[in-house]
Amino acid sequence: MDASLNPEAVAEFFGDSFEKVAAFADQLAIQGELRGLIGPRELDRLWERHILNSAAVVQYLPAQGSIIDLGSGAGLPGIVIGCMLPDAQVTLVEPMERRCNWLNEMVEEIGLPNVEVKRGRAEEFHGAFTADAVTARAVAALDKLSRWALPLLHEGGQMVLLKGRSVDAEIEPAMKVLRKYKCTEPEILEGTTIEGVESTTILRTIRRKP
Repeated sequence: MDASLNPEAVAEFFGDSFEKVAAFADQLAIQGELRGLIGPRELDRLWERHILNSAAVVQYLPAQGSIIDLGSGAGLPGIVIGCMLPDAQVTLVEPMERRCNWLNEMVEEIGLPNVEVKRGRAEEFHGAFTADAVTARAVAALDKLSRWALPLLHEGGQMVLLKGRSVDAEIEPAMKVLRKYKCTEPEILEGTTIEGVESTTILRTIRRKP
């Protein structure tokens, strides 16, 4: 774990999911650089920059129901969500085969029966299935991401994205597609985890029911 973090505070934050989250973090630390999932400079701050950052979105996701993580990559935030929300059905959508192989290995090794990996681009699944929530981290600008994500939402479902501090500048270019899917005005939320760790910027919008 990162030297700057209090292990007891981290364990308390994750609660019952800590063992599985820690197992995932360990494997990411061991294999992540070798398999091209994270850069070498990320290892010393793996928990703060990636694991806790991903966990910050969980408070805004449904504890039950269905969640899609687009562009899951290394499993951030999808695997972390799967660990923390065992009663939710989590689908990881990832186009790259080697990353899907990694994700499937983690699902099997950690023991996440609530997590399924689907290889493909988001738009390939439009019309195939929908979910109660769609999330993504560091995938694309809001306008492009909305075009990929919103068709995967039930009416009444929510798009909950981990974004950077400059997310305000992404909203206006995305309004055309947000209006097309009758979404609520985007909210900028604060995703907090443990004391001393910088909060995460989260954008949420809901696809209105007719």
